[in-house]
Amino acid sequence: MQINRRDFLKKAGIAGVSLIAGGMLYKVFKGDDIISVTDQSNVNTRWAMLIDMKKCAGKPDCSDCISACNKGHNVPAIADIRREIKWIWKADFESVFPENTNEYTDASVRSQNVIVACNHCENPPCVRVCPVGATWKRADGIVMMDHHRCIGCRYCMAACPYGSRSFNWKDPRRILSRNDINAEYPVRTKGVVEKCNFCAERIDTGKQPLCVEACTERAILFGNIADSGSEIRRALKGKHVLRRKAELGTNPEIYYLI
Repeated sequence: MQINRRDFLKKAGIAGVSLIAGGMLYKVFKGDDIISVTDQSNVNTRWAMLIDMKKCAGKPDCSDCISACNKGHNVPAIADIRREIKWIWKADFESVFPENTNEYTDASVRSQNVIVACNHCENPPCVRVCPVGATWKRADGIVMMDHHRCIGCRYCMAACPYGSRSFNWKDPRRILSRNDINAEYPVRTKGVVEKCNFCAERIDTGKQPLCVEACTERAILFGNIADSGSEIRRALKGKHVLRRKAELGTNPEIYYLI
């Protein structure tokens, strides 16, 4: 059964569906069902990701992390780059770190493709500009999307300095094969924005993000950066790392070890 936003709001009013931005409980529709998701975040947790570019470069043609994310989150494959949906993808170093590239940058670094995704910024500009509260930041720093509240204005896409959000120009359900759909994760609709959510549905149950599990090179590390004893803090200690456009003051929580 398909449902548009007007019908959703009517149904939400009748069913008492909770859509509390930043709250402890929210519910989303998946077909004819309503899924309740409990926000397990707390102020003592700040999720972050570390990408080891040297380890990643060991398998330059590998896309296991991307495939795992796409399959797990029902991200449709669209060949047209003007219409494609991206949660996690690869881009060339010069595009990802233009401010860190110059004529003396090592050629092997400049030619490397870099894994990129939503940076789950500490100060996310996308959250500030959304007029309906469809995107918000949890207490643990994850920047979330409420696809049923989204009105498709794309202000968040304009505000994001990383190009980390995609707009559904088509109905993903018409692109995805029935056999490819992961029934455990809701498929979005035409006219809404989507992006990486750090696999919030998994980490809330004690699991790692799909991209981390899929990486055989262990090039992606995920953990609580607020915990001084965490693995990610130990991995960052004394290392020279990059963050995308950190000079903008967004404080992105994806770190790159070069």
